[in-house]
Amino acid sequence: MSDSTSRTPRTAEDPFVPAELYAQVQQFYARQMGLIDDGLPDEWSDTFTEDAVFQEASRLNGPLRGREAIRASCRARKERLDAEKLDFRHWLGMLDVRPQADGSLRTRSYALAMRVPRGGELDIFASVVCHDHLVLVDGTWQVAERDLHHDGSGRD
Repeated sequence: MSDSTSRTPRTAEDPFVPAELYAQVQQFYARQMGLIDDGLPDEWSDTFTEDAVFQEASRLNGPLRGREAIRASCRARKERLDAEKLDFRHWLGMLDVRPQADGSLRTRSYALAMRVPRGGELDIFASVVCHDHLVLVDGTWQVAERDLHHDGSGRD
């Protein structure tokens, strides 16, 4: 992957985005996570660029490359959750948004992934650090790269 996975420490001098743009990015993530949690894999996949790369350390077959591969994986995930009668939710926080010279954004956030068997108890499935590269496509933010690192994996 490109520098979205860079582990260069940020400093106090790194630029932040204006408050209005920060709020737009928060709304983007609230909408995006809501789409996957509501079981809408096609709509969720459309929040990624056509050539997006989705990297997750726990993914055995390597990164997903391209929106259609992301879509297929998300559809399969939805089928598994439905078959297991599980509700799944994501909670994003500690969002850090940094502007790039080309107008794109680099973000870092923490995410909790939670599952609940219907009629059962909440299980925090994973605690994750998410690094994204967001780009504007026709006036809408989309994820060009996503890199997820599960806590306990030795990477952040």
